[in-house]
Amino acid sequence: MEHGSVTDSTASTFSIMEEDHTLANSARFVLNQDPIEATERAWRKQFREQWIEGRPKINIRVQTTGDPAKDVLKDALQDLMVMCQHVRGTFDNAMANHRAKKPAEQMDVDQK
Repeated sequence: MEHGSVTDSTASTFSIMEEDHTLANSARFVLNQDPIEATERAWRKQFREQWIEGRPKINIRVQTTGDPAKDVLKDALQDLMVMCQHVRGTFDNAMANHRAKKPAEQMDVDQK
């Protein structure tokens, strides 16, 4: 859910339910990685985690100097998704290569 001003799209707070600091820290990392955005959009971000009735919720505040905050956060989360897909693909390939070299029945899991 976005909490922002109707007249100023460059500053908004986004509330995401059922998520915790893991997503917030990852989003902050991606937001800070883009050199163009870091210099041209003059970021100011605030992350806060809350628990409401036992359910996690994070608030992410994004302010920019021009681009709509909603677009900036959307771009960052899409970049994060691409990073996660790359990590998953790399891991799956490494596991497939490992299994191809040494099938499970030949592995000695009790070996120390």
